[in-house]
Amino acid sequence: MGIVNVTPDSFSDGGQFFRPEAAVEHALELAAQGAEILDIGGESTRPGAEPVPEDRELARVLPVLTALAGRTTALLSIDTRKPAVARAALAAGACIVNDTAAHERSPGDPLWQAVAETGAGYILMHALGNPATMQHQPAYTDVVREIGRFFTARLADLAAAGIPPEQVVLDPGIGFGKTVEHNLQLLARLPHFTALGRPVLLGVSRKSFIRKISGASVNERLPASLACATLAVAAGVRIIRVHDVAATVQAVRMTEAVLANQNVD
Repeated sequence: MGIVNVTPDSFSDGGQFFRPEAAVEHALELAAQGAEILDIGGESTRPGAEPVPEDRELARVLPVLTALAGRTTALLSIDTRKPAVARAALAAGACIVNDTAAHERSPGDPLWQAVAETGAGYILMHALGNPATMQHQPAYTDVVREIGRFFTARLADLAAAGIPPEQVVLDPGIGFGKTVEHNLQLLARLPHFTALGRPVLLGVSRKSFIRKISGASVNERLPASLACATLAVAAGVRIIRVHDVAATVQAVRMTEAVLANQNVD
């Protein structure tokens, strides 16, 4: 999954692809590099980010989605917290909703209704709070087991809302209300989530906890991001959400080739 931020303030590439033409060109390049999904977002979800008005988010993402719908075979995903944006994006050509506010919803929520009505894919991401508050001293007794219970409960809620498990991908939400230690525990115990029977997505690319471990600046975090990607694939993760598609595709293909030979005598 290639990241396409149509924002001025995302933590890694904010403003670089803010113009619709630049975002479309970037997305097509990511697809050419091997991205099978393009995740388009018009509102930053970095820690401390301020919410964007609905009309502004729509104005950012709809021209990009409309342009891409006829120019790539990659699946289009909309990264949004807003029901109206999700519905408009699905009408414009998206087929997946990447929901960073899944913890705030319940049956009857308009975003879930849009997913149920369209049969779109749905990425169920765990978070604590919202981008403005999520890193204010997050605490868990056992972060892995608690997120596992969250997924189990939410899958039941989604089924009650008309969204069967077959439409759902699980995302433990690295960095969304987690300390460095929480993120490392999640990465070390990814099989706990892959055992739940649904595909798992991991988004680690260039995230700030890498700096806290290695000291690397945001544009120097590719090696650590690749290390996380290969570990995730070995643990059974099916979707890797990244900024650096070409390098990640190469690392993932090598990992898959090695794993395919594990049981060869």
